[in-house]
Amino acid sequence: TEAKVLPASVLNRKVNEKAEHIEKTEGRKPGKKEKRELKDEAKLDLLPMAFTKQGSMWVWIDPQARTLVLDTSAQGRADEVVTLLVEGLPGFALALLDTQTSPQAAMAHWLMTQEPPAGFSADRETELKACDESKAVVRYARHPLDIDEVRQHIEHGKLPTKLAMTWDDRVSFVLTEGLQIKNIALLDAVMDGNSKDDSGFDTDVTIATGELSRLIPDLIEALGGEGRNRLGDLPASLAGSASN
Repeated sequence: TEAKVLPASVLNRKVNEKAEHIEKTEGRKPGKKEKRELKDEAKLDLLPMAFTKQGSMWVWIDPQARTLVLDTSAQGRADEVVTLLVEGLPGFALALLDTQTSPQAAMAHWLMTQEPPAGFSADRETELKACDESKAVVRYARHPLDIDEVRQHIEHGKLPTKLAMTWDDRVSFVLTEGLQIKNIALLDAVMDGNSKDDSGFDTDVTIATGELSRLIPDLIEALGGEGRNRLGDLPASLAGSASN
């Protein structure tokens, strides 16, 4: 993707120049509304000279699992990619992943009982946030979570917004209340099972997607299975690859 980068200092300087020109030639200072118009004019003047910022995003479509994975936590960038896919692939319908149990409720249960789901373990990082007006936040990092203090915070109304976890001793990650999987890291058990001679983008992607293709279903199952939101039909080009 490409985006025009226009530094705020450059834009403000251009607006000030336009405002000073009006003040000198017309003997008056532009009002707030006129300054907004000057800002729009300045943007149009400067955009052709603005730097172009290039970016990339890792996108994985798993037709068999009917899953789309985007390597970004920025909702705006995710929306851009989804829009391009929907517009470029006729019949490509998407729905956000939904589970029977919310991640927040599940994380609270796991921390209260100290019984994570089968195949998973809770690590040493979590964030608890109050649901009342105070919005008080308690963060634990590199700290044991099997302590009374954590349980007391939850009992008093602070719920987990994220929890560091490990799956099958192979992949560590952070689960968020919004069902995002962040800070994914492949552990030694994965890397030791692959030849050091195997390197490069294709190999890395094959290894990563191989682990995620098993982690994601296990996580969905740990959250009670899929909810009512389901993916629509795949376009013929992708459905064909799913049947191979």
